[in-house]
Amino acid sequence: MKPDEKLAYMANQVAKFFAAQGEERAARGVADHLQKFWDPVMRRDFLAAAAKDSSGLHPAVKAALPILQAHQATS
Repeated sequence: MKPDEKLAYMANQVAKFFAAQGEERAARGVADHLQKFWDPVMRRDFLAAAAKDSSGLHPAVKAALPILQAHQATS
């Protein structure tokens, strides 16, 4: 599995955990989890990969992308 695929897989796993909470809460949960527990380099690489192709991402991950990008811009 390529590094970008691994990051997408991991993000999708996080999204599956939060999915039962509804779309909006799941997106915030995914963004919060990735912000708190992923290394800044992982987040940067994930956002770069998602900008190229987000087709394989869980809907909650896709919804979390703008939140993560906003955090990235202020960091």
